[in-house]
Amino acid sequence: MIETPYLLFLGDAPDPLAAKVAQGIKDWRPENCVGQFRMEGCRADMKLPDMTLEEAKAAGAKTLVIGVANRGGKISAAWKEVLMAALDQGFDLASGLHNLLRNEKDLRDKAAETGRTLHDVRIPEVEYPIANGEKRRGKRVLAVGTDCSIGKMYTALALDRDMKAAGMKSSFRATGQTGILITGEGVPLDAVVADFMAGSVEWLTPDNDDDHWDVIEGQGSLFHVSYSGVTLALIHGGQPDALILCHEPTRTHMRGLPGYALPSLEALRDMALELARVPNPNCQVVGVSVNTAALGDSEAEAYLRQVEDRMGLPAVDPYRHGTAPIVEALRAM
Repeated sequence: MIETPYLLFLGDAPDPLAAKVAQGIKDWRPENCVGQFRMEGCRADMKLPDMTLEEAKAAGAKTLVIGVANRGGKISAAWKEVLMAALDQGFDLASGLHNLLRNEKDLRDKAAETGRTLHDVRIPEVEYPIANGEKRRGKRVLAVGTDCSIGKMYTALALDRDMKAAGMKSSFRATGQTGILITGEGVPLDAVVADFMAGSVEWLTPDNDDDHWDVIEGQGSLFHVSYSGVTLALIHGGQPDALILCHEPTRTHMRGLPGYALPSLEALRDMALELARVPNPNCQVVGVSVNTAALGDSEAEAYLRQVEDRMGLPAVDPYRHGTAPIVEALRAM
């Protein structure tokens, strides 16, 4: 188990989205966060106290969590200095990067010397099966997005919270490093060998009560040429009964791909539904989740109403307003 509380390491994150791991932990497990550590040039801010390693240790922090998800998931030389110092200060380290802590000899040696633990949450620990496509009992809902880093995890976490509050049976199923760090379990899907990705999602969402919902954390986007494969594995392995479309209205291009515009919600609906109906012909789109963080209150309300009128579906910002209309749509299924 990863010891709490955490000091969130934001490094030299170039923008807030690069620190989405830290943001997710801070938003959904604030009680586990003592403060943040930012390097020179960092452009992300969790609105937590900025602390040195010494200050965080004195405040009770036990684990330094790498809260940055940079492109390619690499540990830079500048980061390494901080991580080595953290081990000397008595911190454990936790990371969801592709660049594993345990594969860095100097970190591994320092952890052994100091008696500290390196936690790599992006390592599959199960021999997952190849997907068989067999229908499973229970119900499943999946968030799919017009882009990456657009609110799919927040949608799933908020939906799971609101379904439980409404007396429904629900389980959040984490499929990425942030979700795993928040909940303590899940499948690090983008680290699973491709042939077993869909099978790992079947394993994650097994037979359950007929009225139980697995709320599956979405990843990537079918329209993102870098990460579309992980999305399709979720759609086919998850066999969702319901899809939620996720969108952020102020983006001018796909994350990390300035030459690619975001698709329309209609294009996402049509493509995702066609693919979801391969393993589950009864799949339906039940709502739209809009990340309105960049909009004022009146702008957000107007945009959501416009999307509802256009799509004929309930539209919500799950973090700002909750997911009640989508919960009711799922209850009716």
